[in-house]
Amino acid sequence: MTGSNEAYDSEAHEGDPYGGERYEGDSYGGEGAHYGTERTFAALPPARGGGFARTWWGQAWLKALEETALDSQQLKAGRRLARAGAVGAVSVRPGRITAVVRDRDRTSHRADVLLKELSEDQWDRFLCMAVERAGHIAALLDRDMPPHLVEDAAAAGVELLPGLGDLEPECDCGAWDHCGHTAALCYQLARLLDQDPFVLLLLRGRGERALLDELQVRSVVGEAPEEAAQEGVDAAEAYAAGAILPPLPVPPPVPAAAGLPPSLDTEVPSAPGVDSDALHFLATRAAREAHRLLVDALRTDQETGGPGWEATLTRESTPTGELTPTGELTPAQDAVRLAAGAPGALVHERLARGSGRTSDGLALAVRAWEYGGAAALSVLEEEWAVEGDALARARAALDAAWDEGTRPQLRATRNRWTVTGGQTQLRLGRDGRWWPYRKELGRWVPAGPAVQDPATALGSL
Repeated sequence: MTGSNEAYDSEAHEGDPYGGERYEGDSYGGEGAHYGTERTFAALPPARGGGFARTWWGQAWLKALEETALDSQQLKAGRRLARAGAVGAVSVRPGRITAVVRDRDRTSHRADVLLKELSEDQWDRFLCMAVERAGHIAALLDRDMPPHLVEDAAAAGVELLPGLGDLEPECDCGAWDHCGHTAALCYQLARLLDQDPFVLLLLRGRGERALLDELQVRSVVGEAPEEAAQEGVDAAEAYAAGAILPPLPVPPPVPAAAGLPPSLDTEVPSAPGVDSDALHFLATRAAREAHRLLVDALRTDQETGGPGWEATLTRESTPTGELTPTGELTPAQDAVRLAAGAPGALVHERLARGSGRTSDGLALAVRAWEYGGAAALSVLEEEWAVEGDALARARAALDAAWDEGTRPQLRATRNRWTVTGGQTQLRLGRDGRWWPYRKELGRWVPAGPAVQDPATALGSL
């Protein structure tokens, strides 16, 4: 595309920043190239006012550019181009960033900026440092790069951020130093770095997935010797003694919140049939449920004087209506349980389809679930004939609930008693409790939790 007068169309080239020409394997620095994978970011909209970098590491990137460039006028031209949205899709791979930049006269140029990859030895030192300080990885997963991470890396002899002269420009416009096109690319990359510091690590030679996999391997290897050194008691000996020897250690403190699920691979497209949003939602829910079970297991139960797991196994539901291991949900009920976790529109639609409901039907089911879990869901979706002893108990409860002459006129249809001429209803659950319902937009919707007294249920409306 050198010297082309063809107008650059950012949408047409959104997935291919080279204008149709692909470059494979030309990595600046070389040693770590096979560990990184290319990521392409769609063209960003024009930047309206303000600076290009909000984070301190994005500003450090621009500082390296501005201290390196010899011509301040080219920097100004680059800022104008980046602010006007003239930078196309940006490709990031180990040692190189690339984009097509369109001049004000609509002439297009391929611009590259090179940054030397870290050596194998430098990556080894960085990974060892990160394994010893787990907070650094947690920060990166939160898309943050705290100053102490960079400082600790520098103390290990690894410079993550570029310094004076580290950003090497290449452009087909023929400039030997930073031109407006390479400067515009650098300003645009600062915006990407604000969103995801893993972009910088990819540029240095490691993609997010490869980096996290290596850290996991090193963590396991680092823990193995310590685990092997721990002393234990033979299982047969402990069983024969009739007690645990030695005594169990003091339970660890309860974590304040559920941990983050493993990071999904954001560099490789999802396999066919795999919904990454749904998978991430399920992982998050699993982490929260594991935290809830751990809290119950470690909590001292005031009634038994021992660990709270005994109470957990007998309790029917949590405050949010989710069943504990004593209950079993059908797939349709479990879809409602998951939908109650606010999964987002796409996952909500998938749960609705999978459970045979409409989107509105699933939202109504979630409303019932939040009032009483599976029992409330059954009352919403099941209609059954009240007969025999159940009918006698229901009539007695209705007769005793109101003083003489104050009971509203109710029309009974199976397990549902509707106030005549009104917009309220009582539904009887199979356990003998009464559930309040209200008519909204022509349909009956749950309006509160179950109670034993029908007058109390109706009065809550």
